Amino acid sequence: MNYRMAEEERIKRVLIYKRTHEGDPDPAMGVFGNHCCMGTVRGWNYDAVIGVGGTRPWPQYQGIAEKLNWIGIGPRRSGGVRRPKVAFDHFLYDGQKGPMLLDIAPTLAQRMYRKNARLLIATPSSSEWSDVKNILDLARTAPASGQLTGARRRNLHEKADECHSDSCSSTSAVRKTEQENPADAKEHRG
Repeated sequence: MNYRMAEEERIKRVLIYKRTHEGDPDPAMGVFGNHCCMGTVRGWNYDAVIGVGGTRPWPQYQGIAEKLNWIGIGPRRSGGVRRPKVAFDHFLYDGQKGPMLLDIAPTLAQRMYRKNARLLIATPSSSEWSDVKNILDLARTAPASGQLTGARRRNLHEKADECHSDSCSSTSAVRKTEQENPADAKEHRG
C-alpha cells in the first residue's frame, strides 16, 4: 500500500469551519488556537481541518470570503484537553490567495454557504466527502506546521481559555453583553 492510500485510510473525520477573520491559525507557525479562536471546537475528534472564508467576514478581511483559506492534516494537540493548541503534520495556508470554494468543491460549498453551516465534521459517508478528499490532496505534501519544524518557537503549552486576538476581542465583548442583557447587544451590532 502506498503512502497516500495509507494516509487516506487514516483520515476519517475532517473539521470544516467558516472563518470571519485571519490570524488564527498563524500562517507562519501553523498553530490552530494561537489566538484561542474556535475554543472547545479545537478539542473535538478530527484527523484534519479545512478553514474556509465565510460569506460575510469582518470588513478588514473581505479577501477571505468564500475561499479555501487553510488546510491542516495530522493534528498534534498540546495544552488543555478542552481548548488545545493544534499544530499539524501537513499545513497549507493560502488565506486571501486561496481558490474560491465553489470552483474546487461545489458540493461542499453548497453545504457551507447555501445551507449555512457554520462548521461540520465530514466523514466518508458524507455527501461532500469527494470534495473534502480533493481539498486534502492539496496539502498532502505540504510541510509541517512551523511549530513542529523548529521555526520560531512559541509555547504551545500555554493555557488557552479565550481568544486574545484583536479581531476576536470585539466579538467577545458583544457575546458578554448578549449574556448579560440581550437588548443591549442589538445596539452593539447595529
